[in-house]
Amino acid sequence: MQFDVLTLFPEMFSSLNESIIGRAKKNKQININLVNIRDFARNKHNKVDDTPYGGGAGMVMMPDVVYRAYESLNNKDNAKVIYMSPQGKTLNQKKVVELSKENHLIILCGHYEGIDQRVLDKIVDEEISIGDYVLTGGELPAMVLIDSVSRYVEGVLSDDSIKEESFSNGLLEYPQYTRPEVFEGMKVPEILLSGNHGEIDKWRKNQALEITKKKRPDLLLNK
Repeated sequence: MQFDVLTLFPEMFSSLNESIIGRAKKNKQININLVNIRDFARNKHNKVDDTPYGGGAGMVMMPDVVYRAYESLNNKDNAKVIYMSPQGKTLNQKKVVELSKENHLIILCGHYEGIDQRVLDKIVDEEISIGDYVLTGGELPAMVLIDSVSRYVEGVLSDDSIKEESFSNGLLEYPQYTRPEVFEGMKVPEILLSGNHGEIDKWRKNQALEITKKKRPDLLLNK
């Protein structure tokens, strides 16, 4: 999958070189192309923002600079353009899986007081939020989107890993245990040591249901 990210702060994305996402990049299962919007400014000080018409606090990113950055991308006609915005629909697992079926995502990161509405109207297909709160920019939400979507790209994770994790079947994941068998006086549940995989599966399903009832009962309303 191809990710093109339009941002004023490409250095922030260095964390995506680590762990599972970093390995997926090395294996060419995903490609992340970072485009610095500031490179497309055409003024002495590389200015990308200006005061809002009508007055108000803060600065607004200028449409022409953003549009030139967008126009520099290859194969953009068949890509889906996403603007990371607190006004967008909240990201959930269903949307993550849906986006993982795309071949090419262009992610636009706003900053300051946002981006001139005219360029958003011209290029953006969908606005996505990662929660009902405001951050200083769209870079962290963009990283969340890339991380969550990449995990569903073929070959990045095993099918079993995806199938059993939280939200994959509408429930939270069952608790996990590893060595040592006894930690601070607490033992691993005996069923997990039994070798009876049928009973272990049944126990895990029951645990997932109980944990969901306790922590996120709202998820059960949709089942």
